[in-house]
Amino acid sequence: MIKKEMIAMLLAGGQGSRLGVLTSKAAKPAVAFGGKYRIIDFPLSNCINSGVDTVGVLTQYQPLRLNTHIGIGIPWDLDRNVGGVSVLPPYERKENSEWYTGTANAIYQNMEYMEQYNPDYVLILGGDQVYKMDYKIMLDFHKANNADVTIAAMPVPMEEAKRFGIIVTDKNNRMTDFEEKPEVPHSNLASMGIYIFNWSVLKDMLIRMKDVPNCDFGKHVIPECMKENKRIFAYEYNGYWKDVGTLSSYWEANMELIDIIPVLNLYEEFWKIYTKADILPPQYIASTAYVEKSIIGDGCEIAGHVVNSVIGSGVTIEEGCEVRDSIIMNNTKVGAGTKIEKAIISEDTTIGANCSLGVGDEAPNVLKPNVYNSGLVTIGDHAVVPDGVTIGKNTCIDGVTTPEDYKNGELPSGGAIIKAGDQA
Repeated sequence: MIKKEMIAMLLAGGQGSRLGVLTSKAAKPAVAFGGKYRIIDFPLSNCINSGVDTVGVLTQYQPLRLNTHIGIGIPWDLDRNVGGVSVLPPYERKENSEWYTGTANAIYQNMEYMEQYNPDYVLILGGDQVYKMDYKIMLDFHKANNADVTIAAMPVPMEEAKRFGIIVTDKNNRMTDFEEKPEVPHSNLASMGIYIFNWSVLKDMLIRMKDVPNCDFGKHVIPECMKENKRIFAYEYNGYWKDVGTLSSYWEANMELIDIIPVLNLYEEFWKIYTKADILPPQYIASTAYVEKSIIGDGCEIAGHVVNSVIGSGVTIEEGCEVRDSIIMNNTKVGAGTKIEKAIISEDTTIGANCSLGVGDEAPNVLKPNVYNSGLVTIGDHAVVPDGVTIGKNTCIDGVTTPEDYKNGELPSGGAIIKAGDQA
């Protein structure tokens, strides 16, 4: 096998429970984004744009959609004879077989994959973040500092710092302290969960910590490196980066794409985001349609009004519909006369005619108030909403619903309908 200077290990097996019904049938990195893409397209595109042509994608939870999307890596030019993209699920071993139980444990279980390339450096990535980054510049920083470990970090507002792993550095950007979600942060420099390790250091750490339960980079490996006085540096990144791990942050990131000057520019020639593109006809905008400040995917048929929304490919919006401040994913059909406001509607869903979504005052969700909030209506994959129903805010629906599921034709704000066999 040809030696590689740096390979990437992309952690894409997360359940994404904070995305609720959007991830009941797919891993978080496979969730649609921006009308055309999936979340995993961003780290994969960053890799090939940065000259990293060997990527191991670690999958676990609901991998079918993700595996189908990645295939052999053709859209990202990662279909290589040597290197390219490899999907790495957990597998049966002679002894001690287990699921991936932590980020570092998942990397440890794929030691053989990494060893075959004998890399100088290993880049560790998450599969659930939306951003553009040149990893080659980060690697140059790593080399210039003769680092053992480099952590990508970015400044966050001090009041939000306790949500992150926080890095404290000296004047040379060398890390002097690391605090995992501290109550009283001593810095606002937040770890992005992106690491470059010298391969010899990573290998040694993973082998020594292989028996640590739920071994994780932030909680275990980085503190252990600190104890051993390894040279750990923070690479400060000041571009756009968003962890779309909650429904509100996912909705906000999509809405930011349709600003007059989007902070995440998907139209740049020099740093393209690549994706698997289906063979679809062009979009059709009928004479009855009105579209304002929206993204409309290929193969859509729009006969209603769409304002400030992100519409995926193959979506049908019939005459008399009004869609506002919403995300509607691929191959969904919205019946005539339906009004939708501030909703996230997942793929292959059918919304009946003359429905009203996102009405009334907010109320805490009865199922998971910490997940279903911000006034959003959230509907999962392959769901069916019958004609003529009214759905309030902070609601969630998963599965094929019937008129009998809606008392007096209504799901009030804070309500939930999760059909048997589906997950919330």
